Amino acid sequence: MRTEFLLRRTRMHFPLLDVTDVRIRPIEKGGSDRKFYRIRCSPTQTLILVKYNLEREENRHYVEIAKFLEAHGIRSPKIYFHDAAEGLIWIEDLGERDLYSYRRESWLVRRAFYESALDEIFKLHRLPESVCVEMKEHLPAEFNAALYRWEQRYFFNNCLGRFFGVNESKRKELAALPSLREIAKRLASLPRALVHRDFQSQNIIIQNGQANLIDFQGMRPGLAEYDLASLLFDPYVELSATERSELIGYYRQKQTDNGRRVNGQFDETLQLCAMQRMMQALGAYGFLGLVRGHEHFLHYIPRAVRSLRGIVGKIEDLKPLASLLADPGSSDLSV
Repeated sequence: MRTEFLLRRTRMHFPLLDVTDVRIRPIEKGGSDRKFYRIRCSPTQTLILVKYNLEREENRHYVEIAKFLEAHGIRSPKIYFHDAAEGLIWIEDLGERDLYSYRRESWLVRRAFYESALDEIFKLHRLPESVCVEMKEHLPAEFNAALYRWEQRYFFNNCLGRFFGVNESKRKELAALPSLREIAKRLASLPRALVHRDFQSQNIIIQNGQANLIDFQGMRPGLAEYDLASLLFDPYVELSATERSELIGYYRQKQTDNGRRVNGQFDETLQLCAMQRMMQALGAYGFLGLVRGHEHFLHYIPRAVRSLRGIVGKIEDLKPLASLLADPGSSDLSV
């Protein structure tokens, strides 16, 4: 019945389609509460249909954000029709090859795709504040100290607590480390740009060799380094230190070429954003895997924990957390 309903709505909004040719099949994608379908309109033409939860605020702004990205030349799927009453969006089908699907290719091949992704995200990061203000009503809450602290607690509760079974008193002790609060305050004090918020390999579609951004409904004011960290420390794809360094250099050169002042604060901010991003990702994996039942997310926890351990191990006042993460088999981290 659900598929028939979606087909009826598609035929209603696209009356020129031959009803005998239209076919629909679900697409399994991530841990989102949205449902995705590929609609075959003819042997050579397809659409993507998105069914979103009307109760979730950020889902309602997807279309406005997509139009904003298109207006500023940022590659993303075109919107064909939005049925706001039913929470349905028909969008351009950019294909099935995301950046993640190329993870086993040579670095020579992958580097070009990563650089294309950085080209697109830099277009977003460089938009002036006056342009960003016009989107404010369509965006979630900006990154501030409270949101950074929420990401930290998300990690402690859903990763260390739910997945590793660290007891509550130990979690509270670690969460209360003064450095964590100071990091949140420090990052919140820095100038913001518009950021994707989930800029990782599975949210970048490669079409004709060019990167396209998808799943951008979480876009908000934040730090460009957060997006960069999301891509470079992506738990889905392991980059070598050399590969990561090359991509950082590529992004920094784009900053220089566009008149952005390059200073020594960038590297430290990137590391702190990487810490935040790994905490957010680990919290999400624990929640989606153990609460929502999407168990495949749990497979990425070990790699993300290693990344987080490497990051916090370089922050002097976070050594207690690094020590705990160093031994997943300890009594404190027993599953």
